[in-house]
Amino acid sequence: MLADRIEGKWIDAFAAVFRLCKVTETETVAILSETQSRHLNVHLAELALQRLGAKVFHVVVPTPRQDAPVPVRSTGASSALTGQDAAIAGLAACAMVVDLTVDGLLHAPELPRVIAQGARLLMISNEHPEALERLVPAVRDKERVKKAIGLCKGAARMRVSSPAGTDLTIDMDGASTVGVWGWCDRPGSVAHWPAGLVVSFPAAGKVNGTLVLDAGDVNLTFKRYLERPVTLTIVDDYVTAIDGEGTDAELTRRYFAAWKDKDAYAVSHVGFGMNEGARYEALAMYDQRETNGTEVRAFAGNFLFSTGANEFAGRYTKGHFDIPVRGCTIALDGVPVVEEGSLVEDLR
Repeated sequence: MLADRIEGKWIDAFAAVFRLCKVTETETVAILSETQSRHLNVHLAELALQRLGAKVFHVVVPTPRQDAPVPVRSTGASSALTGQDAAIAGLAACAMVVDLTVDGLLHAPELPRVIAQGARLLMISNEHPEALERLVPAVRDKERVKKAIGLCKGAARMRVSSPAGTDLTIDMDGASTVGVWGWCDRPGSVAHWPAGLVVSFPAAGKVNGTLVLDAGDVNLTFKRYLERPVTLTIVDDYVTAIDGEGTDAELTRRYFAAWKDKDAYAVSHVGFGMNEGARYEALAMYDQRETNGTEVRAFAGNFLFSTGANEFAGRYTKGHFDIPVRGCTIALDGVPVVEEGSLVEDLR
């Protein structure tokens, strides 16, 4: 167990990221948290912003009641601001919002209202600051990620294959592609830290094929390395069969079924990690309560597959899996961007 105390080096890390966000002494910055947020990170954010001379205030809301049949983990769609109109108005009036809610506002329906007047938003993932310290973004990452975004936006088809048996095709027509390099420095921009990944949200009916989650791949909803393969058959976006034996297949079937919601079985986003400093093995180094798994989402060369909400396909659900898959080749219109789990040279 890591000690939850203030460390000067962690204030330094937070301040470095806020500098990349171009925080100035003339700005008002709101720190948004909830009662179940990681208070150590809330305190570090406050101290770092004060070091930079920003005008800082806190918005703290009660963590909402549970309304799901199973535990909900790391969806990127916090419900902390549901019905909190006054809080949203206060956040929207700021130059910048530091999002320290448990799940984050990236996919929350309230996000557009928070940034509508130009506030930029940095979601700091619910990680122990030791991980955040290791993953302070680098300036060079911005151009690499932007290049990958351009390649995805310009492609008509993504194909994902692997020696384990994956053969997945994504029609990119109508897809919405975003990338994150770790800081927000423009009005209305949104980012998260840790960062270093590109994801596309396909339009409805665009994903078909077979995805094999091999032993050693990671189910981040369960914070678990798979011990045995699980094969997902996907037809017009929806997982129609879950094949495999053992605990991993059983957990997957049960969690999908628990939602009693067809859209929980649908594809949310597809993409790949680009963070050369992020470590695949990091999940083994932290207790489950100490990590949100964002680092493992971003490690370079993984195929990041997700099920659940996809607003660009008109689907909304709290059922959610994020699964980084290793060893894949990802090709855009036949040209690889990832080869057997490694980024091509032009994107390194």
